[in-house]
Amino acid sequence: MTDRLTPAVFIGHGSPMNTLDHNRYTDAWEQFGAAVGRPRAILVISAHWYTNATMVTAMPRPRTIHDFFGFPEELFAFDYPAPGAPDVAALVADVVRPRWVGLDLDSWGLDHGTWSVLAHMFPRADVPVVQLSVNALEPLTYHLDLGARLAPLREQGVLIVSSGNVVHNLRQISWDDPTGGFDWAHRFDEAARAVMTDEPGDVLALVQHGDYPRAVPTPDHFIPLLHLAGLATASGTTPEVVVDGYAFGSLSMTCFSLGAADLAEGGRGVW
Repeated sequence: MTDRLTPAVFIGHGSPMNTLDHNRYTDAWEQFGAAVGRPRAILVISAHWYTNATMVTAMPRPRTIHDFFGFPEELFAFDYPAPGAPDVAALVADVVRPRWVGLDLDSWGLDHGTWSVLAHMFPRADVPVVQLSVNALEPLTYHLDLGARLAPLREQGVLIVSSGNVVHNLRQISWDDPTGGFDWAHRFDEAARAVMTDEPGDVLALVQHGDYPRAVPTPDHFIPLLHLAGLATASGTTPEVVVDGYAFGSLSMTCFSLGAADLAEGGRGVW
C-alpha cells in the first residue's frame, strides 16, 4: 500500500483528434500525468466500452482499438502499446465484490477513450493499463456504487481515470464553433460542476435537471463521471476542476481531479 492515496480523475476527452493535437486540454492532461509520477497501474473507465456486462481487460498485451471513422489516416496509425496488468484486473474484480466483474482475456483492448488521454498523460506507454467496461444494462445507481467500491485501488497505487464527457450530444454538433457551447450545454455543465465540487454524492440529482435530456441523450459518456463521484464519496472529499471549456456547441470538456492537490503539497510534479 502507499502512504498517500493515488489520485483519481475524470477527463472530458472530446474528439479523438485530441490525441494528435496540443491545446489547453491536452496540456492539462500532460501536467496531471507529470504530477502523478509513475503509478503501479492505470484503471480507465472509458465511455467507449459500453456493453452488456461489467468486464475488465485482463490480457498481458491489450491491442489499440480505433473505434471511429472519418478521421485522418494518421489517427488510425496511432498505437498505444501499453502493457496490460492481469494481476490488477484480478484485484479490480476482487475489491468490488459482491458485484461481479468478468475478466476479458481477448475481446477488447484499449479504445480511444483511453489512449487519446493517456497519450498525453503517459506518452511513453510504459505504465500498465486495464480498462473497465460501462455496463449498459445497469441503472445509474449501480455505477455510482461501483465507483465507491473501487476506492481501495487508490491505496494500492492504481490511478483511476474516468473518461467521458459531462455534456455529449453528437446530433447537436456545430462544426463551425470548435470552442463554443450552447446555452443549455453551459447550464448543465455548470450544474454538474456545482454538484461535483460541493456534494458529489448528490450527482444523480442532475438527472432531474431541465437540460439533462439534451446534455445526456445517451448515458455512456455521463456514467464515467459517476465513478469519480463514487470515489469522492468513499474518501469523504470533493473533486476540483482541472480544466473546463466546450467544443462544437454540444460537448463539455470539463475535467475533475480527486486528490491531485495533495501532490502539489507533497512537492511531486508540477500539479
